[in-house]
Amino acid sequence: MIVLLTSVGGQTRSEVKRRLINYQKEKVDFSKDSLDVQTGLLIAPGFSIVKSTCVRCHSPKLITSKRATRAGWLATIRWMQESQGLEDLGKKEPLILDYLAKNYPLRNTGRRQPLPDFNWYKL
Repeated sequence: MIVLLTSVGGQTRSEVKRRLINYQKEKVDFSKDSLDVQTGLLIAPGFSIVKSTCVRCHSPKLITSKRATRAGWLATIRWMQESQGLEDLGKKEPLILDYLAKNYPLRNTGRRQPLPDFNWYKL
């Protein structure tokens, strides 16, 4: 989102900036099935921490395309810490794991269903 800070409706630039900052600090609506327009991540408890911590270094598509159990997400975090330079997440780690495990869990879909039997014809 690009915001041009100019005077609006008789308000000074500093008043507009203050209102914008207050708007950004408002609580995020955690309505079901809502996605963040900027990242494509599900807006749910823990979203803001994941956005500020994880998306800082890599694309959110790495999150949305990967599915894992809580243990799998923890293993991914440990790998990033050991080989990619991710710092210790401290108190944020359980919140991040809760968000990822709940919103991007492992899907056990297996392979596609076999094609039905049908008659082949010669060309």
